[in-house]
Amino acid sequence: MRILPELFRFVSLTQRLYNIDESHGLTHSMDVFLKADEIYRHEVSNYQYLEKQKHIIDTAAITHDLCDIKYMNKAEGISRIRYFLNDKLPLDDIDTVTDIISKMSYSYVREFGYPNLKNYQMAYHIVREADLLAAYNIDRSIIYDMEVNKLDFNIALKNSEELFERRMGKYREDNLFITDYSKGLSRRLEKECIERIDSWKRAIKLKEI
Repeated sequence: MRILPELFRFVSLTQRLYNIDESHGLTHSMDVFLKADEIYRHEVSNYQYLEKQKHIIDTAAITHDLCDIKYMNKAEGISRIRYFLNDKLPLDDIDTVTDIISKMSYSYVREFGYPNLKNYQMAYHIVREADLLAAYNIDRSIIYDMEVNKLDFNIALKNSEELFERRMGKYREDNLFITDYSKGLSRRLEKECIERIDSWKRAIKLKEI
């Protein structure tokens, strides 16, 4: 994808402009992009039309948090994304990208359910699932609490563990993963996240002795 370097540069600039912390900045954007690419590679044989939508999946995965209400006005964020993409993608593709990123959050799906994006429904789910998979990262949650909520590390760890237990249970309960690949990967990542929490607890306890 030719505009990939420009997309990541746009994320970096936006991160600095809006003081977006590491948990939702360039590192997270890169992680979601790679996870979306993994899901795409496992699904494209079943949905061959996705080959023509790969640029939309990539763009949405990279820019998905650049309209996050935790850091900016959502409409302003969408407007900036559209302006940036104006000379890079056809208008219909830009509309699809902004449709995906404005309707893919966990809170949106919980309140409104899945939108009907017609021919781009699977592209939507790929990006949405990639973002959910990126949530299986306890360090990212700790960083958010420390950077945005200005909390002590120990409190941030405790909050993150509680959020993980509450949120991951909901992911399963609400059947938020529809692709077989993401279902399998989510189980592995959940196990790794639990092990990471235990590692932090052991390390902190040893340090305090």
